[in-house]
Amino acid sequence: MAGGGEFEAKITPIVILSCMMAATGGLMFGYDIGVSGGVTSMPAFLKEFFPEVYRKTVEEEELDSNYCKYDNEKLQLFTSCLYLAGLIATFFASHITRRQGRRATMLISGFIFIAGVAFNAAAQNLAMLIIGRVLLGSGVGFANQAVPVFLSEIAPSQIRGALNILFQLNITLGILFSNLVNYATNKIKGGWGWRLSLGLGGLPALLLTLGAFMVVDTPNSLIERGHLEEGKVVLRKIRGIDNIEPEFLELLHASRVAKEVKHPFRNILKRKNRPQLVICIALQIFQQFTGINAIMFYAPVLFNTLGFKNDASLYSAVIIGAVNVVSTVVSIYSVDRLGRRILLLEAGVQMFLSQLVIAVIIGMKVKDHSEDLSKGYAVLVVVLVCIFVSAFAWSWGPLSWLIPSEIFPLETRSAGQSIAVCVNLLCTFVIAQAFLSMLCFFKFGIFLFFSGCVLLMSTFVLFLLPETKNVPLKR
Repeated sequence: MAGGGEFEAKITPIVILSCMMAATGGLMFGYDIGVSGGVTSMPAFLKEFFPEVYRKTVEEEELDSNYCKYDNEKLQLFTSCLYLAGLIATFFASHITRRQGRRATMLISGFIFIAGVAFNAAAQNLAMLIIGRVLLGSGVGFANQAVPVFLSEIAPSQIRGALNILFQLNITLGILFSNLVNYATNKIKGGWGWRLSLGLGGLPALLLTLGAFMVVDTPNSLIERGHLEEGKVVLRKIRGIDNIEPEFLELLHASRVAKEVKHPFRNILKRKNRPQLVICIALQIFQQFTGINAIMFYAPVLFNTLGFKNDASLYSAVIIGAVNVVSTVVSIYSVDRLGRRILLLEAGVQMFLSQLVIAVIIGMKVKDHSEDLSKGYAVLVVVLVCIFVSAFAWSWGPLSWLIPSEIFPLETRSAGQSIAVCVNLLCTFVIAQAFLSMLCFFKFGIFLFFSGCVLLMSTFVLFLLPETKNVPLKR
């Protein structure tokens, strides 16, 4: 590992403020995760853009199975195309992050996202909706590339985990905000509430854009781009001490090594970088195959399928969003105390058991043409989903982003983050595009499928994942 022990540093206001502003990229991402599932359960939205689904759900057209109400490829494409666009955009974002800096990438992200919001809120047909979602996905790709790297590089190592998890905390806040907005706009008479839901996504994008104008770029990025004196000034400012020479010299050395690497994506495939690459890819795949985004994207749709009424399904999504936020705060307080591995392993047990019990309840009580779940069982399902979400929120949610940003050296960090974002968005696209069809095919077995994935990923952590708590960042 490059570098020795922990460098001297104070926890300065400029670091806290910069991290809070940058982490609003997560708020933007989270809002979009939550808002899509809410609007796709609104009758007015379905009637205008997805009339086939509207007939199945509202007019109660006869179905082979209640599990297949929302099984529609166009509806799934509305949700999933964002993540495919983000996957493609992250390759461009990696180049800009390295050549122009983390701050410039965040600015571009905000502008693109605002354009996507405008298209979606004003949509007159499905084509406008899809164009808007593609722009939103491009903004997400740029934000997910730059923000975790920015947070890891600017934070002192003793609180790096907590500050990095601000990104995930803002994702959960964005999901909760979108759930509250969906619940309120669904009550607006006239059937235009979905436009307000989609349009309010511009607020977090505006916050990220304004924040990117105000923050300084990281010393790592400035030195990497040849701005040595400016990098030294910024390093002294964010560390709050005069003795920044040891850290500066290491950054300078790392930058020289990084400049010798002309092809970072080719370099990352070298033998010395393979363990980090395998860990990075595995964490992103496992994060998505916990089933969390199936719940977050489609929570109202899922609850409607299980027999909840429209208002009740949106209200349940709000409860889940609140649990998600609170549990992410738990992670901020515990990640640098307990470590990464213990949180991942404990959460694996909790998620496995909760999904197993959900599968049993739904398998026994929700048949193809059954009546609604009784109130008692409906409440129990919501509680179990909250238990699952809480475990994810203090473990696999934030740590799947934190750990990759910690393990790569400077010369491959942007490439490594790009691969992490790419794999994550690819798996997210697959889940978003396939979930409603999987629900139709597997029925209650969908939860058994995801619980099996949780068991597999917990085994990976137990035997193959090293602890990165308090390990100085590879410069």
